[in-house]
Amino acid sequence: MSVSTAASAQTICAPLPVLGRDVTVPLVTGGEVTYAALDYAASAPALQRVWDDVAAYAPYYGSVHRGAGYLSQLSTDLFENARRTVAEFLDCRADDQLIFTRSTTDSLNLLAAALPAGCQVFVFETEHHASLLPWQDAEVTYLDAPRTPRQAVQTLERALAARDPYAPALVCVTGASNVTGELWPVRELAAAAHAHGARIVLDAAQLAPHHPVSVQDLDVDWIAFSGHKLYAPFGSGVLAGRADWLVAAEPYLAGGGASRKVSRRADGGVDVEWHESAARHEAGSPNVIGAYSIASACKALTEAGFDTLVARERYLIEKVRQGLAGVPEVRILSLFGDDAPRVGVLSFVVDGWNSSHFAAALSAEYGIGVRDGLFCAHPLVRTLLGSDPGTQGECGAPEAAPGEKSLNAIRVSFGAGTPDEHVERFVTAVRELVTDGAKWNYRTEDGRCVPAV
Repeated sequence: MSVSTAASAQTICAPLPVLGRDVTVPLVTGGEVTYAALDYAASAPALQRVWDDVAAYAPYYGSVHRGAGYLSQLSTDLFENARRTVAEFLDCRADDQLIFTRSTTDSLNLLAAALPAGCQVFVFETEHHASLLPWQDAEVTYLDAPRTPRQAVQTLERALAARDPYAPALVCVTGASNVTGELWPVRELAAAAHAHGARIVLDAAQLAPHHPVSVQDLDVDWIAFSGHKLYAPFGSGVLAGRADWLVAAEPYLAGGGASRKVSRRADGGVDVEWHESAARHEAGSPNVIGAYSIASACKALTEAGFDTLVARERYLIEKVRQGLAGVPEVRILSLFGDDAPRVGVLSFVVDGWNSSHFAAALSAEYGIGVRDGLFCAHPLVRTLLGSDPGTQGECGAPEAAPGEKSLNAIRVSFGAGTPDEHVERFVTAVRELVTDGAKWNYRTEDGRCVPAV
């Protein structure tokens, strides 16, 4: 979609109101400017609607599943209604379980703890660390980065064809890359997994905030995502999917709420009967406000309409891409090619600049917040960069190993709450920094690039 043909998408949908949209920040060059939050891929700002819903509920907060009082009963109903709302948002199957967790990382570690004995796990090296690392206790096969969606499917099919057909198997794949924003062929990967007797879990942390996600349409066995990327303000997440492995596993945490019956034995020990519902893996007092905030965000996005949200985001993506294309020194990182469909996440490097230095200048001189480094996806970023991408700047990369100070990138990300002005200011700032250089001096402090005082 070009900027000209997408103009109608801009007028159909204004940015959804988010917290912090009017916050101003100081500039090192003097004055203040409205902060341009362009780091949605790390944590998206909370929707104003979500914050208002949570604030309206807060006076009625009560213990969940544990009290006979009115507020406890109200909170329990709200918590379980939130579970149903999120399950509907994900189009879960009737017999799926939906467990509230702390984050995508927590969700995938929970699933890793529930793997049956002898399970083989297949994961691409391109994954975020949240989906790359939890499988250390299983037999893991790490797959090389594919360069096309078709190659991704073929790579997985070859690996699965060579596995032990009698052992349980799990494939873990992202829906949208947190580095390049590119969409992965989830439905085709799920079909390949099932054809070879494997199951598949979808890391939807970057996909769910931008596109509708249907467990049934994609035919995935589990899905995991985080509330803080879905415009919810609290530390909460979701794991939803097939119940059998979850019910067969020991509780993720042992404690109240997960246990249905506890009794002393004659020998002095304790017998425990665990729940078989989602409560089995939700020990302790649940984060009812976090669950409610996710459900509120799901309702808000559904009511806004994903068709409209997606159309406007494509307009913003094209605006950024066209703007960066006019700066020859900028190279956008990609696995699948420049024309690959993506969500509002782009990473790039600038010739002659260290990325941490560039990101610091965007913040200090223009009031623009982006991310720099390796984005908790070190193998992928190193694959995309290949080698030193340019001249070493005066500030180093916070996540780089010794000798790799310039092996880092800049990520700009945006979504339903991003105004046009923020991406326009970003493109202008990139052009000015490349053409004129930084207006301020910078130094490294505690691994970060900061303005020199």
